[in-house]
Amino acid sequence: MSLKFTQDVTNARILSVGAYRPPRVVPNSEIIQRIDSTDEWIQQRTGIQTRHFADADESLIDMAEKSALIAIERAGMTAQDIDAVIFATISYPYQAPSAATELLVRLGNVKAAAFDISAACAGFCYGVALANDLVRNKTAKNVLVMGAEKLSDFTDPEDRATAFIFADGAGAVVIGPSQDIGIGPTVWGASAETREAIVLEPSFLEFKKNPGNADIGWPNIIQQGQTVFRWAVYEIAPIALRTLEAAGLTPETLEVFIPHQANDRIIESLVKSMKLPESVVVAHDIRTSGNTSSASIPLAMDALLAEKPELHGKSALLVGFGAGLVYAGQVVELPSRPVQKSN
Repeated sequence: MSLKFTQDVTNARILSVGAYRPPRVVPNSEIIQRIDSTDEWIQQRTGIQTRHFADADESLIDMAEKSALIAIERAGMTAQDIDAVIFATISYPYQAPSAATELLVRLGNVKAAAFDISAACAGFCYGVALANDLVRNKTAKNVLVMGAEKLSDFTDPEDRATAFIFADGAGAVVIGPSQDIGIGPTVWGASAETREAIVLEPSFLEFKKNPGNADIGWPNIIQQGQTVFRWAVYEIAPIALRTLEAAGLTPETLEVFIPHQANDRIIESLVKSMKLPESVVVAHDIRTSGNTSSASIPLAMDALLAEKPELHGKSALLVGFGAGLVYAGQVVELPSRPVQKSN
């Protein structure tokens, strides 16, 4: 028996963006002594000059709540207007219940749909894809997509391959109905045969198998830097171009490029491989924020709009890529300027 119901489809767009960076700024000079390195070496390899670390008593949800409230207010809404929360993260320290439901409690809206995504640095773009479909099919009217990480909890400060890369922060967008198309088709996938290029080790399963063994150590991110770099440089540019084509754009007609902030050398390589003209504004938030995984794209989006308000409403290519190895991208219309409330 076939289902019998009427279903109409609407359009969706990003209504607002909100971001939160912990106040503690950590320069390279604070990192280099423990890894026998130099500020020059770090900047040459990654472009990173500073990053933000949360204090020990500032949790992932603390940061997520602050960025969510900014995004919701800029959308002219209250938390009660949110129908669903999609929370992208790899650093929430609990398997269940979800980070999304904890955020709901903080926001005072305990009835919305809520779930987490574990797609690492591509998680935010995965969330945008899902939110777009939820709004278009009227499963939800307003969706909060959150990317938040406290990677300082899972980074070995003495690991020369990772200690200077990862950082903390949270970014969120509200996605809601729109008269015009504001989010293009998502191009996504995986190169799962290389999934062990970025891992969290030791796994929690090892803790279960070896209870009381203090020598196992705390789980930290382990990365095969050259493998990841080559994959990002050679595989992501064609994916980004396919994403542009799916949205009916070309490098010449694109206005803004906001890739995952993994490494400034990767970003520059993507720009060169895609032959983006100088007119395209490119996000380089990596230089002052480090790699914040799922939070990096909304953080970079917020920073660009703060620095260049004229970019509100422009077309932007978002591309996330990372552990898995997974990727996702879409072209979006950046949110309009927030409505200023009258006193």
